Amino acid sequence: MVSRTPLPQIPGTNPFDGELAKKGYALNKMCFSFNSAENRAEFKNDEEAYMRKYGLTKPQAAAIRAKNVLQLLDAGGNAYYLAKFAGIFGLDMQDIGAQQTGMTKEEFKAKLVAAGK
Repeated sequence: MVSRTPLPQIPGTNPFDGELAKKGYALNKMCFSFNSAENRAEFKNDEEAYMRKYGLTKPQAAAIRAKNVLQLLDAGGNAYYLAKFAGIFGLDMQDIGAQQTGMTKEEFKAKLVAAGK
């Protein structure tokens, strides 16, 4: 049996490990499907049916409905796959950063500008 060193705890983050990968398998598989324009259109046409097609859990589906990236990460989402989901709704990294910090997008952008001075 392989002994593993525990991952370091970083406040406000969930390291993506094997357990989280198993938990988020269906969610990440669905988000990966968004590589196809046809699948993105199918999702936008009937989000609920598309989520059922991939067998999302109730918390995963609720997070998709809320378009809340932090909840999706907690539900096992991988940031690389979630970027495909976020792009469908025109969300960018500043939107995600604002969610992570509890700020509005405008507040987050101002913080970035102030930090760059």
